[in-house]
Amino acid sequence: MIVAASACALAGNAAAADAPKAAMLLPGSINDQSWNAIGYSGLMAIKALGFDVAYTENTPDSDDATAMEDYAQHGYSVVLGHSGRFLSAAQRVGPDYPKVQFIVGGGAAGQSPNVASIDYDNAAFGCQLGVLAARMSKSGKVGGVYGLEGLPNIVAQAGGFRLCAKTANPAIQVTIVYVKDMEDAAAAKEAALSLIADGADVLTGKLNAAQNGLVQAAKDKGVYVTGRDPSSVETAPKAVLTNVLEFWDQMYAKTAAQAKAGHLVSGFVRYGYNTADQTVGATLAYDKGAKFNPVVPAAVAAEVDGMGAKFASGALKIAPTPDDAKGGR
Repeated sequence: MIVAASACALAGNAAAADAPKAAMLLPGSINDQSWNAIGYSGLMAIKALGFDVAYTENTPDSDDATAMEDYAQHGYSVVLGHSGRFLSAAQRVGPDYPKVQFIVGGGAAGQSPNVASIDYDNAAFGCQLGVLAARMSKSGKVGGVYGLEGLPNIVAQAGGFRLCAKTANPAIQVTIVYVKDMEDAAAAKEAALSLIADGADVLTGKLNAAQNGLVQAAKDKGVYVTGRDPSSVETAPKAVLTNVLEFWDQMYAKTAAQAKAGHLVSGFVRYGYNTADQTVGATLAYDKGAKFNPVVPAAVAAEVDGMGAKFASGALKIAPTPDDAKGGR
């Protein structure tokens, strides 16, 4: 039984018998130092609210709906799917459990009254990374490695990267490669190496465990890259320009707290620079003391960082399309 196995993962930390329960489904391992580890930190933030928590790692696509239903049947009042791929399963299961709050991290739609998607403004951060890459490139070629082609948040970030790199430098050549598995570090490394062989000297991406392959390729070949976790700086301090650190602990905890108070949330909730009074949802960070690698010129760092205020005020807007995020050049 999926629920029993998952609950045992946190044995010894069980809350009181009458505590509300929250469960999370993850597409990969919580030890990936990337997307799934970030999701787990969000579950721990929910635990701090007084929830008894459980989780299932490496959930196969075919089990999404079944796993969600298992948790709902076993009294979990909050069920999270930590990937946009869980949205269709939540929408399918949600109507059968109207008192359960279903939350999809990285989705772009919801369903009344109890299915909510949550995300940060991927387009804005992709845009910032695009400007950074264009400014730091000496070859005039940059590249991105992504998975889940067509997923709304991937379209937003990859499309934002391409659009803003070309705005910063109309002559820049942007090549995007999609890999089949967000967890396959070897495939991501191979894709990154192909971009580097073609002349790209700044790379980006939005992957899970596979992000480690992207960072390793950049380190091996002496080019720049962006990451998703501070561990990428530990791996390649000279190669990593910055990380997009995502505040899933804040985003998930906010919605779980509402559910605990009896207020179910539905629809799509997107956090960004214009919601700083609640949470921005993410931030650029190289280490605890700086947003960018010291190699980034002060003027470039100021330009990229200053884009946040423009997004917050509405002076800067971006709406990437699937064509902007297409694979290839």
